[in-house]
Formats: sequence, C-alpha cells, structure tokens
Amino acid sequence: MAVGPTTRRRQLGADLRRLRERAGLTLEEAGARVGISKATLSRYETKEGSVKWPAVDALCREYAATDAERVALVELAKGAKIQGWWRSLADPIPEPMNLMLTLEDEVLREEHYASMYIPGLLQVREYAEAVHRASEVECPEREVQHMVDIRMKRQELLRRAEPPHIWCVIDEAAIRRRVGGADVMREQLHHVVELAALPHVTVQVLPFATGAHAAAVGSFVILRGPAPELDVVYVDLLGGGLFMEKKPELERYRLAFQYLSAQALDLESSVGLINRVAKEHA
Repeated sequence: MAVGPTTRRRQLGADLRRLRERAGLTLEEAGARVGISKATLSRYETKEGSVKWPAVDALCREYAATDAERVALVELAKGAKIQGWWRSLADPIPEPMNLMLTLEDEVLREEHYASMYIPGLLQVREYAEAVHRASEVECPEREVQHMVDIRMKRQELLRRAEPPHIWCVIDEAAIRRRVGGADVMREQLHHVVELAALPHVTVQVLPFATGAHAAAVGSFVILRGPAPELDVVYVDLLGGGLFMEKKPELERYRLAFQYLSAQALDLESSVGLINRVAKEHA
C-alpha cells in the first residue's frame, strides 16, 4: 500500500522528535536555533498542522542528522499535505469523523471491538440509518443521510486492490440487538457473513457465555499504520469519540484486543452463530 500524506506527516513528527532527543535539545532550545517558537516545534512533533520543509531542513542540520536522514525528512515534509475525497463534500463533517477518514485512508490494518452495534465498515445502509437516528435523536433527516453516505463511501476501502485487513470482534449483544426491524437485521447479518468470506476480513463473535471480559466498557478501533509508533486507537463515546496514540494507551488496547480475540468464538463458529441469529429474525 502506498504511503499517503497523513502517514508521512505522522512519521515526520515522530522522526523530528527522535532526532531532537538524540541531540539532547529541549523544544525551546531547538526552536531558538532555527527561529521558530517552542509551540510551533511542538506542533511539528505532535503531527498537527502543516510543516514548512525549509524549517525541517534547518532542524535536521542543527540535530546533526545524516544527509540521508535530512533528505528523507525533507521529502516527508514536502509530501505531507492532507487531502482526501471527503474534503470536497458540500456539507461539513464532524472533526472526529474527519480525522478517522484521514487515518483510515492509509491504514494497513484495523482491529474493531464492537459492543453495541455491528462495526460501521460492515453495516448495510438501512442499519446505518437506524443507528444514526437513534444516536442523534434531534438530527435532521438530511444530516442523517449525509452521515450515512459518508459511511457507505468509507466501505469502498474493503474493495480496494490492496485492502487493509479488517479484524472485527463483535459482542453477541450487537448481533442480537434488533436495529431497524427484523428485515433489516436479517439483511445486516447475512451481509456480515458475506464479508467474513473475504480473505482480508476476519469476524469473530464474543458470546455471552464468555462473561466478564477485557473491554466491557465499550467499543474501540485500533488503526494500524506501517510502523507501531503510527498506530492510533479510537474509542467510542457518547456524542463523539476519543483518539489516543500514547504508547501506554496503545499497549493497553492492543492487549485488550488480543484477549478479546482469544475469548471469542473461532471463525467457523462465529459465522454459524450469526446465521442462527439471522434465522431468528425471519
């Protein structure tokens, strides 16, 4: 998979911080040497906003980076201009969704734990509409359709020539919760089974019999990039979501997903349970 602008930007920030720390300089000291503020340099390192490549070149020289390191980081800075299909939409989208789309456009692997609903990438349109109407009670119908259009567009990544691996652990509650009525649920569950047959989609069901488990508090997604330090966790919250990328946070959620996958049914048993529940909606 080609490296996109968001991945370049995040890699650039991580590398700038690594070089500065190797040189033994504080943010204030390093910024003063090249004529930029501590706050600006901090934004460079935390992957926020645009970066001017001449500043990157100057920083690399102050950090005593090798010529190869300097050239590589300058190229990253030149290519780190975030663009995507969603930025041309007529209607605005919430900032958390904007960031999710930006990251997902370049992800190599996604690990989903879904406690309440079928993961968005696996949803059929009628199911997605019902979920959004329930979540945003006062949301105008036009906005509902706008957000569902975006969700359907997101799903095109499943059909790419080089798609990411999507691994979903779905709580049994999510496949039994009747969303949109019996017909919608039956269609939705059959759709999940159909997608589970794709080589790059893995679906497991976490049965009620498991009891207490590692993520009883809610749903989350681990978005994995080309390097571990570029991973991001998205946690579902009422009214939005929270992105986390600090190392202890990432390790906690990586470990939780490993436990959840180990406790869930195997692939064949998961599909069997989904098919049985689909028949119950007849």
